[in-house]
Amino acid sequence: MTSRSTGIFPRRLNWFYVPALVLFAVFSIYPLISGISLSLTNWNGYSRDKAFVGFDNYLRLLDDEVFRTALVNTLIYGVGSTVIQQVLGLSLAVVLDRIVRGAALLRAVIYLPVLVSPVVLGTMYYLIFRYNNGALNDVRALFAAEQVAWLSDAGFAIPAIVVVNSLQFVGISMVIYLAGLQGVPAEYHEAAQLDGASWWQGFRSITVPLLQPAFATSIVLNLIGGLKLFDVVQVLTGGGPGQSTHSVSTLIGETYFSNQAAGYSAAIGVVLFILIVAVTFVLNTLLDRKRVEL
Repeated sequence: MTSRSTGIFPRRLNWFYVPALVLFAVFSIYPLISGISLSLTNWNGYSRDKAFVGFDNYLRLLDDEVFRTALVNTLIYGVGSTVIQQVLGLSLAVVLDRIVRGAALLRAVIYLPVLVSPVVLGTMYYLIFRYNNGALNDVRALFAAEQVAWLSDAGFAIPAIVVVNSLQFVGISMVIYLAGLQGVPAEYHEAAQLDGASWWQGFRSITVPLLQPAFATSIVLNLIGGLKLFDVVQVLTGGGPGQSTHSVSTLIGETYFSNQAAGYSAAIGVVLFILIVAVTFVLNTLLDRKRVEL
């Protein structure tokens, strides 16, 4: 006895979607709705009393200098990390694609930091960047150079956070680009060589256009991760000095737990959600348009 079909799949198979939909609703939709609802209240996060304040929390964001600083830093972390990861990831993928011996070991070594907790890796880098007895300042001392407050000066701390985040997750970009390179037919490059094209000309005219899906995947994943950056900032600087290195995510945590302003914290979270959705939508649209042109 066969079941009736609805679209492509039989009606009976539709039940297989239910567990996934339930998990998505419980862990994604419900928290989002709760967060939006909470952002319209004045609540300290602990008491039972919640005063409805409408859009006051969102209007307050317009005059919040700390939030503006965190928003700018978030864009720097997101865009800066994404650019570095694409350059390093593609370069490593090109090198590994041409290596015959030891390629698997090198891929594992480069990808290994992705598997390490950002808190653990951030602590390791903190031991490198800290002012007293930091590895970087100890090396400078060997050359009689003055110590640098790498993490106590926003001018140094923000680039340091970008570098640390980039080095940890560059393995993701490397794997994506390596898969894309291995999917390029060798016949294309052989034909280009017969026509007298150099390696660089073949790479620019053949490989790069065929890597557009890999570019889209890697850029979107890296950008979303950078915009949500929390662990590395929290471990290295805690948002300091003077709240000058906060990301929006770390500011949410400080606003909720330290300032006991759960409603205002939720409003910041909603703005971060809207920012990520907007940036992802625009980026996907541009990348899709570029892919069609190619």
